[in-house]
Amino acid sequence: MNTRPQKNAEPESQEEKERVVANEVRLNRKQWLIALLSSGIILAMLPILWTRIEPLPDGNDYRLPYELSKDYWLYERMTGTLESNDIAVVGDSVVWGEYVRPDGTLSHFLNQELSDEPFINAGVNGLFPLALEGLIKHYGKTIRNRKVLLHCNLLWLSSPEADLSSSKEQAFNHQSLVPQFVPRILCYKADIDERLGIVFQNHLPILQWVNHLKNAYFDQQDIYQWTLADDGKYPQGYLNSYRNPLRQITMTIPEESPNDPDRGPTSARHHPWSSTGIGTQVFDWVKPEMSLQWKSFQRLMDLILKRNNDLLVILGPFNRHIMASENQNDFIDLRKRILADFKNKSIPVINPELLPSKLYGDASHPLTAGYALLAKRLANHPEFNSWLNR
Repeated sequence: MNTRPQKNAEPESQEEKERVVANEVRLNRKQWLIALLSSGIILAMLPILWTRIEPLPDGNDYRLPYELSKDYWLYERMTGTLESNDIAVVGDSVVWGEYVRPDGTLSHFLNQELSDEPFINAGVNGLFPLALEGLIKHYGKTIRNRKVLLHCNLLWLSSPEADLSSSKEQAFNHQSLVPQFVPRILCYKADIDERLGIVFQNHLPILQWVNHLKNAYFDQQDIYQWTLADDGKYPQGYLNSYRNPLRQITMTIPEESPNDPDRGPTSARHHPWSSTGIGTQVFDWVKPEMSLQWKSFQRLMDLILKRNNDLLVILGPFNRHIMASENQNDFIDLRKRILADFKNKSIPVINPELLPSKLYGDASHPLTAGYALLAKRLANHPEFNSWLNR
Protein backbone atom coordinates (compact mmCIF):
# COMPACT_ATOMS: atom_id res chain seq x y z
CA MET A 1 0.00 0.00 0.00
CA ASN A 2 1.39 3.45 -0.96
CA THR A 3 1.52 5.60 2.23
CA ARG A 4 3.40 8.59 0.81
CA PRO A 5 1.46 11.89 1.05
CA GLN A 6 -0.09 12.99 -2.16
CA LYS A 7 0.87 16.36 -3.66
CA ASN A 8 -1.86 18.96 -3.87
CA ALA A 9 -3.39 18.93 -7.27
CA GLU A 10 -2.87 22.11 -9.29
CA PRO A 11 -6.08 24.00 -10.05
CA GLU A 12 -7.13 23.17 -13.52
CA SER A 13 -9.91 25.66 -14.27
CA GLN A 14 -10.09 29.47 -14.00
CA GLU A 15 -12.77 29.11 -11.34
CA GLU A 16 -10.47 26.99 -9.19
CA LYS A 17 -7.62 29.49 -9.62
CA GLU A 18 -9.85 32.34 -8.42
CA ARG A 19 -10.83 30.30 -5.37
CA VAL A 20 -7.16 29.84 -4.47
CA VAL A 21 -6.53 33.62 -4.34
CA ALA A 22 -9.91 34.51 -2.85
CA ASN A 23 -8.31 35.84 0.40
CA GLU A 24 -6.16 38.46 -1.32
CA VAL A 25 -7.27 42.10 -1.15
CA ARG A 26 -6.81 44.03 -4.33
CA LEU A 27 -7.80 47.68 -4.66
CA ASN A 28 -8.58 49.33 -7.92
CA ARG A 29 -7.61 52.93 -8.64
CA LYS A 30 -10.80 54.38 -7.21
CA GLN A 31 -10.46 52.38 -4.00
CA TRP A 32 -6.81 53.43 -3.62
CA LEU A 33 -7.84 57.06 -4.04
CA ILE A 34 -10.53 56.71 -1.37
CA ALA A 35 -8.06 55.02 1.01
CA LEU A 36 -5.45 57.74 0.53
CA LEU A 37 -7.97 60.54 0.97
CA SER A 38 -9.38 58.93 4.12
CA SER A 39 -5.91 58.50 5.60
CA GLY A 40 -5.01 62.09 4.76
CA ILE A 41 -8.15 63.43 6.40
CA ILE A 42 -7.51 61.39 9.55
CA LEU A 43 -3.89 62.58 9.76
CA ALA A 44 -4.97 66.18 9.20
CA MET A 45 -7.72 66.03 11.83
CA LEU A 46 -5.69 64.32 14.58
CA PRO A 47 -3.74 67.45 15.69
CA ILE A 48 -6.93 69.54 15.55
CA LEU A 49 -8.93 67.06 17.62
CA TRP A 50 -6.05 66.74 20.09
CA THR A 51 -6.32 70.41 21.00
CA ARG A 52 -9.94 69.77 22.07
CA ILE A 53 -9.09 67.02 24.53
CA GLU A 54 -5.67 68.02 25.91
CA PRO A 55 -6.02 70.94 28.36
CA LEU A 56 -3.65 73.85 27.84
CA PRO A 57 -2.07 75.50 30.91
CA ASP A 58 -2.95 79.16 31.22
CA GLY A 59 -2.21 82.24 33.29
CA ASN A 60 -0.44 85.52 32.47
CA ASP A 61 2.83 84.21 33.92
CA TYR A 62 2.76 80.98 31.91
CA ARG A 63 5.80 80.31 29.76
CA LEU A 64 6.93 77.27 27.81
CA PRO A 65 8.60 75.02 30.43
CA TYR A 66 12.35 74.56 30.08
CA GLU A 67 11.92 70.81 29.42
CA LEU A 68 9.51 71.63 26.58
CA SER A 69 11.67 74.28 24.90
CA LYS A 70 11.53 72.32 21.64
CA ASP A 71 7.79 71.68 21.76
CA TYR A 72 7.02 74.23 19.05
CA TRP A 73 3.53 72.82 18.48
CA LEU A 74 2.73 73.71 22.10
CA TYR A 75 4.13 77.22 21.51
CA GLU A 76 1.79 77.57 18.54
CA ARG A 77 -1.16 76.51 20.71
CA MET A 78 -0.10 78.88 23.48
CA THR A 79 0.19 81.93 21.21
CA GLY A 80 -3.03 80.92 19.47
CA THR A 81 -5.00 81.56 22.66
CA LEU A 82 -3.92 85.21 22.97
CA GLU A 83 -6.75 87.70 23.40
CA SER A 84 -6.97 90.65 21.03
CA ASN A 85 -5.56 93.08 23.61
CA ASP A 86 -2.75 90.79 24.84
CA ILE A 87 0.77 92.06 24.18
CA ALA A 88 3.20 89.35 23.10
CA VAL A 89 6.67 89.79 24.61
CA VAL A 90 8.88 87.94 22.11
CA GLY A 91 12.52 87.01 22.49
CA ASP A 92 15.14 84.57 23.70
CA SER A 93 16.03 83.46 27.23
CA VAL A 94 16.22 87.08 28.40
CA VAL A 95 12.47 87.37 27.83
CA TRP A 96 11.85 83.80 29.02
CA GLY A 97 13.87 84.36 32.23
CA GLU A 98 16.98 82.19 32.51
CA TYR A 99 17.61 82.64 36.24
CA VAL A 100 14.11 83.48 37.46
CA ARG A 101 10.77 81.83 38.07
CA PRO A 102 7.68 82.63 36.00
CA ASP A 103 6.73 85.35 38.49
CA GLY A 104 10.16 86.99 38.17
CA THR A 105 10.20 87.72 34.43
CA LEU A 106 9.94 90.98 32.51
CA SER A 107 6.36 90.26 31.42
CA HIS A 108 5.32 89.59 35.02
CA PHE A 109 6.68 92.89 36.31
CA LEU A 110 5.25 94.81 33.35
CA ASN A 111 1.84 93.42 34.29
CA GLN A 112 2.52 94.51 37.85
CA GLU A 113 3.46 98.05 36.80
CA LEU A 114 0.73 98.38 34.16
CA SER A 115 -2.21 96.35 35.39
CA ASP A 116 -4.42 97.35 32.44
CA GLU A 117 -2.00 95.88 29.89
CA PRO A 118 -1.76 92.05 29.77
CA PHE A 119 1.82 91.20 28.76
CA ILE A 120 2.31 87.55 27.73
CA ASN A 121 5.67 85.77 27.94
CA ALA A 122 6.18 84.54 24.38
CA GLY A 123 9.90 83.87 24.82
CA VAL A 124 11.60 80.48 24.57
CA ASN A 125 14.75 79.36 26.36
CA GLY A 126 17.81 78.83 24.18
CA LEU A 127 16.67 80.91 21.21
CA PHE A 128 18.76 83.29 19.09
CA PRO A 129 17.70 85.43 16.09
CA LEU A 130 18.15 82.73 13.43
CA ALA A 131 16.00 80.33 15.48
CA LEU A 132 13.55 83.00 16.63
CA GLU A 133 12.89 83.90 13.01
CA GLY A 134 12.02 80.27 12.27
CA LEU A 135 9.83 79.98 15.38
CA ILE A 136 7.71 83.02 14.49
CA LYS A 137 7.63 82.12 10.80
CA HIS A 138 6.40 78.54 11.26
CA TYR A 139 4.81 78.43 14.71
CA GLY A 140 3.94 82.03 15.58
CA LYS A 141 1.51 82.67 12.74
CA THR A 142 -1.23 83.71 15.17
CA ILE A 143 0.93 86.58 16.45
CA ARG A 144 -0.71 89.17 14.23
CA ASN A 145 -2.89 92.29 14.52
CA ARG A 146 -1.57 93.07 18.00
CA LYS A 147 1.17 94.88 19.88
CA VAL A 148 4.47 93.00 19.95
CA LEU A 149 7.32 93.85 22.30
CA LEU A 150 10.46 92.34 20.74
CA HIS A 151 13.75 91.97 22.60
CA CYS A 152 17.04 92.43 20.74
CA ASN A 153 19.97 90.73 22.47
CA LEU A 154 23.37 91.91 21.22
CA LEU A 155 24.99 88.87 22.84
CA TRP A 156 24.49 87.04 19.54
CA LEU A 157 26.93 89.41 17.82
CA SER A 158 29.60 88.99 20.49
CA SER A 159 31.71 86.52 18.46
CA PRO A 160 31.65 84.65 15.13
CA GLU A 161 30.72 81.50 17.09
CA ALA A 162 27.72 83.18 18.73
CA ASP A 163 26.80 84.66 15.36
CA LEU A 164 27.02 81.17 13.75
CA SER A 165 29.12 82.74 11.01
CA SER A 166 32.27 80.72 11.69
CA SER A 167 33.06 77.83 9.35
CA LYS A 168 33.98 75.34 12.08
CA GLU A 169 31.24 72.85 12.87
CA GLN A 170 29.49 73.53 16.18
CA ALA A 171 26.48 72.28 18.07
CA PHE A 172 23.74 74.75 18.99
CA ASN A 173 20.17 74.77 20.24
CA HIS A 174 17.04 74.68 18.09
CA GLN A 175 18.70 73.43 14.90
CA SER A 176 15.29 72.57 13.45
CA LEU A 177 14.32 76.27 13.48
CA VAL A 178 17.27 77.74 11.58
CA PRO A 179 17.20 78.07 7.76
CA GLN A 180 18.09 74.68 6.34
CA PHE A 181 19.33 75.83 2.92
CA VAL A 182 19.23 79.63 2.46
CA PRO A 183 21.00 81.53 3.89
CA ARG A 184 23.77 79.02 4.32
CA ILE A 185 25.08 78.48 7.85
CA LEU A 186 28.62 77.18 7.45
CA CYS A 187 28.94 75.76 10.95
CA TYR A 188 25.73 73.73 10.54
CA LYS A 189 26.75 70.40 8.97
CA ALA A 190 23.48 68.40 8.88
CA ASP A 191 23.12 66.08 5.89
CA ILE A 192 20.47 66.53 3.21
CA ASP A 193 18.13 63.88 4.63
CA GLU A 194 18.04 65.55 8.05
CA ARG A 195 17.46 68.97 6.52
CA LEU A 196 14.59 67.74 4.35
CA GLY A 197 13.04 65.98 7.35
CA ILE A 198 13.13 69.26 9.28
CA VAL A 199 11.52 71.14 6.38
CA PHE A 200 8.67 68.60 6.29
CA GLN A 201 8.21 68.80 10.05
CA ASN A 202 7.98 72.60 9.99
CA HIS A 203 5.22 72.43 7.38
CA LEU A 204 3.18 69.34 8.32
CA PRO A 205 0.98 69.63 11.45
CA ILE A 206 0.90 65.85 11.95
CA LEU A 207 4.70 65.76 12.32
CA GLN A 208 4.59 68.76 14.65
CA TRP A 209 2.00 66.96 16.77
CA VAL A 210 4.18 63.82 16.92
CA ASN A 211 7.05 66.03 18.08
CA HIS A 212 4.75 67.38 20.80
CA LEU A 213 4.00 63.86 22.05
CA LYS A 214 7.71 63.09 22.12
CA ASN A 215 8.54 66.21 24.12
CA ALA A 216 5.59 66.23 26.49
CA TYR A 217 5.29 62.54 27.34
CA PHE A 218 8.45 60.67 26.33
CA ASP A 219 11.29 62.79 27.76
CA GLN A 220 12.09 64.38 24.38
CA GLN A 221 12.65 60.91 22.86
CA ASP A 222 10.90 58.92 20.18
CA ILE A 223 9.27 55.65 21.31
CA TYR A 224 12.24 53.57 20.17
CA GLN A 225 14.70 55.69 22.19
CA TRP A 226 12.34 55.81 25.16
CA THR A 227 11.96 52.02 25.20
CA LEU A 228 15.72 51.45 25.19
CA ALA A 229 16.62 54.26 27.59
CA ASP A 230 18.75 53.00 30.49
CA ASP A 231 18.76 54.22 34.08
CA GLY A 232 22.38 55.38 34.01
CA LYS A 233 23.46 52.81 36.58
CA TYR A 234 25.78 49.83 36.39
CA PRO A 235 24.70 47.26 35.49
CA GLN A 236 22.29 49.07 33.25
CA GLY A 237 18.57 48.76 33.77
CA TYR A 238 15.94 49.32 31.09
CA LEU A 239 12.87 50.36 33.03
CA ASN A 240 10.76 51.23 29.99
CA SER A 241 11.26 47.97 28.11
CA TYR A 242 8.04 46.42 29.39
CA ARG A 243 5.97 49.56 29.86
CA ASN A 244 2.98 50.36 27.71
CA PRO A 245 3.84 53.57 25.77
CA LEU A 246 0.17 54.54 25.63
CA ARG A 247 0.10 54.93 29.41
CA GLN A 248 2.71 57.67 29.12
CA ILE A 249 0.17 59.88 27.38
CA THR A 250 -1.59 61.25 30.45
CA MET A 251 -3.22 64.20 28.64
CA THR A 252 -1.60 66.53 31.17
CA ILE A 253 1.09 68.82 29.80
CA PRO A 254 4.04 69.04 32.21
CA GLU A 255 4.37 72.38 33.99
CA GLU A 256 7.26 74.06 35.77
CA SER A 257 7.99 73.04 39.31
CA PRO A 258 7.25 75.84 41.80
CA ASN A 259 10.51 74.89 43.54
CA ASP A 260 12.84 74.75 40.55
CA PRO A 261 16.35 74.26 42.00
CA ASP A 262 17.90 76.08 39.03
CA ARG A 263 15.75 79.23 39.03
CA GLY A 264 14.46 81.78 41.47
CA PRO A 265 15.99 83.80 44.35
CA THR A 266 16.61 80.67 46.44
CA SER A 267 18.43 78.75 43.70
CA ALA A 268 22.20 78.29 43.56
CA ARG A 269 22.34 80.05 40.16
CA HIS A 270 20.51 83.21 41.18
CA HIS A 271 23.55 85.32 42.10
CA PRO A 272 25.27 88.41 40.65
CA TRP A 273 27.78 87.58 37.94
CA SER A 274 30.58 89.20 39.96
CA SER A 275 30.13 86.68 42.78
CA THR A 276 30.57 83.65 40.55
CA GLY A 277 34.22 84.17 39.65
CA ILE A 278 33.49 84.79 35.96
CA GLY A 279 35.53 87.98 35.76
CA THR A 280 35.46 90.51 32.95
CA GLN A 281 35.27 89.29 29.37
CA VAL A 282 36.56 90.38 25.98
CA PHE A 283 34.08 90.09 23.11
CA ASP A 284 34.99 89.70 19.45
CA TRP A 285 32.11 91.77 18.09
CA VAL A 286 30.82 90.95 14.61
CA LYS A 287 30.01 93.90 12.38
CA PRO A 288 26.24 94.13 11.72
CA GLU A 289 26.63 94.07 7.93
CA MET A 290 28.57 90.78 8.26
CA SER A 291 26.35 89.19 10.88
CA LEU A 292 24.00 86.28 10.14
CA GLN A 293 22.13 86.90 13.38
CA TRP A 294 21.52 90.58 12.73
CA LYS A 295 20.31 89.97 9.17
CA SER A 296 17.97 87.34 10.56
CA PHE A 297 16.68 89.78 13.21
CA GLN A 298 15.94 92.29 10.45
CA ARG A 299 13.95 89.67 8.52
CA LEU A 300 12.11 88.82 11.74
CA MET A 301 11.07 92.46 12.22
CA ASP A 302 9.85 92.62 8.62
CA LEU A 303 7.82 89.44 9.16
CA ILE A 304 6.22 90.78 12.35
CA LEU A 305 5.29 94.03 10.60
CA LYS A 306 3.84 92.21 7.57
CA ARG A 307 1.42 90.50 9.93
CA ASN A 308 -0.02 93.90 10.87
CA ASN A 309 1.56 94.02 14.31
CA ASP A 310 2.44 97.21 16.18
CA LEU A 311 6.12 96.58 16.92
CA LEU A 312 8.37 98.05 19.61
CA VAL A 313 11.95 96.81 20.12
CA ILE A 314 13.90 96.79 23.39
CA LEU A 315 17.67 96.84 22.83
CA GLY A 316 19.24 95.00 25.76
CA PRO A 317 20.14 96.10 28.35
CA PHE A 318 23.46 94.34 27.82
CA ASN A 319 25.68 93.94 30.89
CA ARG A 320 28.54 96.33 30.18
CA HIS A 321 29.91 95.78 33.69
CA ILE A 322 31.20 92.38 32.56
CA MET A 323 32.94 93.84 29.52
CA ALA A 324 36.67 94.52 29.51
CA SER A 325 37.57 98.22 29.22
CA GLU A 326 39.25 97.75 25.83
CA ASN A 327 35.94 96.39 24.50
CA GLN A 328 33.74 99.32 25.51
CA ASN A 329 34.34 101.55 22.49
CA ASP A 330 33.71 98.69 20.05
CA PHE A 331 30.41 97.97 21.79
CA ILE A 332 29.35 101.63 21.69
CA ASP A 333 30.12 101.74 17.96
CA LEU A 334 28.17 98.51 17.38
CA ARG A 335 25.17 99.84 19.29
CA LYS A 336 25.20 103.07 17.25
CA ARG A 337 25.10 101.08 14.02
CA ILE A 338 22.23 98.94 15.27
CA LEU A 339 20.24 101.99 16.39
CA ALA A 340 20.85 103.60 13.00
CA ASP A 341 19.40 100.52 11.28
CA PHE A 342 16.27 100.79 13.42
CA LYS A 343 15.96 104.45 12.49
CA ASN A 344 16.35 103.71 8.78
CA LYS A 345 13.54 101.16 9.02
CA SER A 346 11.38 103.56 11.05
CA ILE A 347 11.03 100.96 13.80
CA PRO A 348 10.59 102.40 17.32
CA VAL A 349 13.27 101.19 19.71
CA ILE A 350 14.05 101.78 23.36
CA ASN A 351 17.63 101.54 24.58
CA PRO A 352 17.20 101.04 28.36
CA GLU A 353 19.61 102.43 30.88
CA LEU A 354 22.28 100.02 32.13
CA LEU A 355 21.17 98.14 35.25
CA PRO A 356 23.35 98.04 38.39
CA SER A 357 26.03 95.34 38.20
CA LYS A 358 24.57 93.27 41.04
CA LEU A 359 21.30 92.81 39.11
CA TYR A 360 22.88 90.78 36.28
CA GLY A 361 23.43 87.03 36.42
CA ASP A 362 25.75 87.01 33.38
CA ALA A 363 26.42 89.03 30.23
CA SER A 364 22.79 89.59 29.28
CA HIS A 365 20.35 88.01 31.80
CA PRO A 366 18.99 90.12 34.68
CA LEU A 367 18.12 88.60 38.02
CA THR A 368 14.65 88.98 39.54
CA ALA A 369 15.27 92.47 40.95
CA GLY A 370 16.81 93.44 37.60
CA TYR A 371 13.63 92.57 35.73
CA ALA A 372 11.59 94.49 38.31
CA LEU A 373 13.73 97.60 37.84
CA LEU A 374 13.71 97.27 34.04
CA ALA A 375 9.90 97.00 34.01
CA LYS A 376 9.58 100.07 36.25
CA ARG A 377 11.85 102.09 33.96
CA LEU A 378 9.91 100.99 30.88
CA ALA A 379 6.58 101.82 32.51
CA ASN A 380 7.85 105.38 33.09
CA HIS A 381 9.45 105.75 29.65
CA PRO A 382 7.63 108.34 27.46
CA GLU A 383 8.12 106.41 24.20
CA PHE A 384 6.95 103.17 25.80
CA ASN A 385 3.77 104.83 27.05
CA SER A 386 3.24 106.51 23.69
CA TRP A 387 3.44 103.09 22.04
CA LEU A 388 0.97 101.61 24.55
CA ASN A 389 -1.57 104.36 24.07
CA ARG A 390 -1.51 104.85 20.32
